[in-house]
Amino acid sequence: MRDIAVFSGTAHPDLATEICAHLGVPLHPVRVSRFANDCLEVQLQANCRERDVFLIQPLVPPVQEHLVELLLMIDAARGASAGRITVVLPHYAYARSDKKDAPRISIGARLVADLLTSAGADRVLAMTLHSPQVHGFFSVPVDHLHALRELAAHFRRYDLSNTVVVSPDLGNAKEAAAFARLLGTPVAAGAKQRFSDDLVKISAVIGEVTDKDVIVLDDEIAKGSTVVELMEHLRGLKVRSIRLACTHGLFSGDALRRLSDQSGVLEIVCTNTVPIPTAKRVPKLQVLSVAPALAEAMRRIHNGESVSALFA
Repeated sequence: MRDIAVFSGTAHPDLATEICAHLGVPLHPVRVSRFANDCLEVQLQANCRERDVFLIQPLVPPVQEHLVELLLMIDAARGASAGRITVVLPHYAYARSDKKDAPRISIGARLVADLLTSAGADRVLAMTLHSPQVHGFFSVPVDHLHALRELAAHFRRYDLSNTVVVSPDLGNAKEAAAFARLLGTPVAAGAKQRFSDDLVKISAVIGEVTDKDVIVLDDEIAKGSTVVELMEHLRGLKVRSIRLACTHGLFSGDALRRLSDQSGVLEIVCTNTVPIPTAKRVPKLQVLSVAPALAEAMRRIHNGESVSALFA
């Protein structure tokens, strides 16, 4: 892999280091500085000319800072005559802004996709986008990975004979059904209505969950309001136990502690697509690594091999 060059922004250097260890290539340094007027400047400190450049940067808080940093990294690689620029987005935060559900509202997922392309990205490698249509917002090829295999491998360690996978809403039901097939369990879903970012109402749970061990699967957990509302319904339906699973464990504020303290919760499982500070971690939290999957996808992109074959 002599002609591959991997760089990381400041959002999640630990993940980038782990990915490079699996690839067997160095993680090249990036200098990020700030002018007196608060503007950022980025310098890629390794040769990019005609090389296959991968830029790793999840959009995590502060999202806008990390987005601009990524755009400048792309621009620097393009200006350095990179042969191809692939943006590795373990978490695409703006994917939640994917539809016009109110008058005069912005669709950030499409706008940011356009920004990445305009800056010079030739390809995007993403992990568990919030909804399938976000894939189509990009005018460059997108390889869309998911973490269902990693999550399923974790839960297969348990006795699943009395287990049901539950989606918090109907929008995530297809993903939950795919996860349930991997585990060989039934699936159920909550009927959710969202009134604001942190106010949701679940009117019912569709499917049989009474006296079952439940795995609640969502793509991301931020404030945890949806999951807390769902768990109230599940406890009312007399479930035996609850385990929470997601790809992106954002856990803003004290969400992780609140979820851990909920009655009946045995475990909270997420992946390392976003960094989770040590101070926020709780004993019930299990963090799975997606670095091997991302590294393998990057290797296949570099060698011109099929990425979809990873999920065959």
